Amino acid sequence: MNSLQSIRSFIRTADAGSLAGAARTLGISAAAVGQNIARLEAHLGVRLFNRTTRQLALTERGALYLAQVRHIERDLQRAHAAVTDPDAQPSGRLRIASTAAFGRHVLAPLLPGLQQRYPRLELELLLADRSVDHAHENVDVSIRIEPQLEEGLVARPLAQVPLLFCASPAYLASAGTPQAPEELHEHRCLLFRYPTDGRYLPWRFVRDGLRFNADVRPAMVSDDADALAAMAANDGGITRLTAFVAAPYIARGELQALFQSEAAGDAHASPEPMHLFLCVSDRRDLTPKVRSLLQHIVTALPPAWRADSDHA
Repeated sequence: MNSLQSIRSFIRTADAGSLAGAARTLGISAAAVGQNIARLEAHLGVRLFNRTTRQLALTERGALYLAQVRHIERDLQRAHAAVTDPDAQPSGRLRIASTAAFGRHVLAPLLPGLQQRYPRLELELLLADRSVDHAHENVDVSIRIEPQLEEGLVARPLAQVPLLFCASPAYLASAGTPQAPEELHEHRCLLFRYPTDGRYLPWRFVRDGLRFNADVRPAMVSDDADALAAMAANDGGITRLTAFVAAPYIARGELQALFQSEAAGDAHASPEPMHLFLCVSDRRDLTPKVRSLLQHIVTALPPAWRADSDHA
């Protein structure tokens, strides 16, 4: 029995919830996956899955076995990377999870260049504003905002992206232009709701080195930054957008950025930037292909957005 292939089939099936899903990730047939699992069960003398016509579910012993063997495939990949030629080109599958807006507007346009530079890489991009489980979803690296950081992750600063408070010229002509964050509570505010726990992401400012949250009155709410941008461009109110989302709207004159002038002197408050982090499960997961992604992103970012990526 090819133990490693059988274990890989078992792990991928447990993660995918089906033989077909595991087959797609392994590049073999569903029948071959089923045969590998059957051989593993025969070798162990235990049933790993309860099978019905519609689904597979881990048995109690199957769940225990999964917890013990999940690390094997990743450890072998690390061992291979550790002993291969350090000058060799990054290769193999690289599954990247990213916040939806950063992935859509910044990362997706950059990935073709990375794949062209390293043609042996197989790139997969997962866009999600929820918390992604690296192990269960076979994610090699994730790009997260600060509220998404979790204990146990190795997080490296990637970028600090300017946040812009924006509204349409027509809305500002009608409702007035706020000159300070304290005036935002008088306006219709379009807020981002964090999908995992339902919290609004706070509108945070810095004045004289002190951070504070603006008092806002939600008029409309969404869990998607592009939806908020469209609402604001259609005279819905004031919203907060990352620079990469806001820039095209501002260039077309559909949105106008607020709080840009420092004419208020000591009273001026600046929007706090959005901090992005590149995350892996373990320091040993900073493989050549992950490092190539990190370097590719950092090199492409505007210099003012770059964070110190040399420290965890």
